[in-house]
Amino acid sequence: MDNFHPEYQYLNLLKEVLEDGVRKVDRGTNIVLHSLFGKQTRYDLTKGFPLLTTKRVYWKGVLHELFWFMSGQTNIKYLVDNNVNIWNDYPYKIYQKKIESSGGKIEITKEEFVEKIKNDSKFAKENGELHRIYGEMWRSWPTRKGKTIDQLKWVIQELKDDPDAKNLIVNSWNPEYLYTMATNEDASRFPICHNMYQVSNRGGKLSLHLYQRSADLFMGVPFNIASYALLTIILAKITGYKPGEFIHTFGDVHIYDNHIEQVKEQLTRLPKIFPKVTIDNSVKNLEDFRPEHILLEGYDPYPSLKAELTVAGGLYDPLTGKMAG
Repeated sequence: MDNFHPEYQYLNLLKEVLEDGVRKVDRGTNIVLHSLFGKQTRYDLTKGFPLLTTKRVYWKGVLHELFWFMSGQTNIKYLVDNNVNIWNDYPYKIYQKKIESSGGKIEITKEEFVEKIKNDSKFAKENGELHRIYGEMWRSWPTRKGKTIDQLKWVIQELKDDPDAKNLIVNSWNPEYLYTMATNEDASRFPICHNMYQVSNRGGKLSLHLYQRSADLFMGVPFNIASYALLTIILAKITGYKPGEFIHTFGDVHIYDNHIEQVKEQLTRLPKIFPKVTIDNSVKNLEDFRPEHILLEGYDPYPSLKAELTVAGGLYDPLTGKMAG
């Protein structure tokens, strides 16, 4: 493929971070990363679905995680039950901290923890929750009066009522629950990374603009691109528009030190033709959507590039110099 293939936006960003990224150290983990600030990529969804081809992206994980968000779920049991394990680290860290703070001894590995989530509903209810993350904030934003706001449902209805609306925003960034802005009791133990998106009708095509304040370029961003591009297509289907653009704006976009060799390997690969996504016509509203309604065709990527997931960010504890559980 030539240099106009849209995947080169991502590949060129990888290269730019390697060449010009500022060295930073993640507080609490001391993990080294190389960072740029304020970048943007754009994908025309009429020209194929941007599921990256220079390494295999975990499509099943994209599908089930997006459904998990869109249905407002916060317990990892749904994901674990569908063999999607990308969210297991944070609940396990919280579980470890809870056991340690009560004077107990951690007697199960992360793998055993996940098995208990899968097979023990009571254990899953007690230890599988990640409160105040995307699904909850999208569908049940908490208000000062004790009620909740369904932002995603509101956006869909507002788009139908006012096709030219400029206020169609879903926000996950609530300072009341984040970092040292929050009380220790209220603070989320998971760092909100892709924190706001806006949709807009542009001449009968629905576009979505994501702002991502922190982006793991090698591991996370390929997943984010596919997830929000798919969200754009689903919202277009529900509201009766054609898909338009997915625009991805980054704050801090970075490559971790332990991903550099894999990045260099990926940069030797030439992009292939993007696949196509179709949605079953039975999907007419938000509640209709299920992962099995999505069909991916023509995905022929290079093999996956294995790398260690960097579990960084969250609530910092100045007393220990580590991330709080």
